[in-house]
Amino acid sequence: MLSKKVSKVSSINSRNLKVSLKRGWQLKCPACGEGKLILGYLKVNSVCFACGEELYHHRADDGPAWATIMISGHIIAPLMLFVFKTFRPEGWVMAVSFSAVFLILVLYLLPRIKGMFVSHQWAKYLFGFGILK
Repeated sequence: MLSKKVSKVSSINSRNLKVSLKRGWQLKCPACGEGKLILGYLKVNSVCFACGEELYHHRADDGPAWATIMISGHIIAPLMLFVFKTFRPEGWVMAVSFSAVFLILVLYLLPRIKGMFVSHQWAKYLFGFGILK
């Protein structure tokens, strides 16, 4: 059974991962780049309305949230250290300002990183994206 799946994957044309990830970052369909990938803020469309590609197969789960927090934390932490060492603001000023910056950064990155997760799964034929049709 495994050899049948492997032979099907090798016979299918490969999908360009770099192009797919770029489309995911832009919140576009990974297949055509025209249709919307995300409906609203975080809900992935079931089907691309431009090309008809089925997108409901995705399994992003908590991956995008984890990656967003890791990336945002690695941006904010050195920035906090630099601001504290250089300007020595009050604690409440640091807490309020960096909480706001962190929140804005997370809200901006989360849908884009989710788009990249879905696009990666599409490009690598994961979770039913085009293998067994």
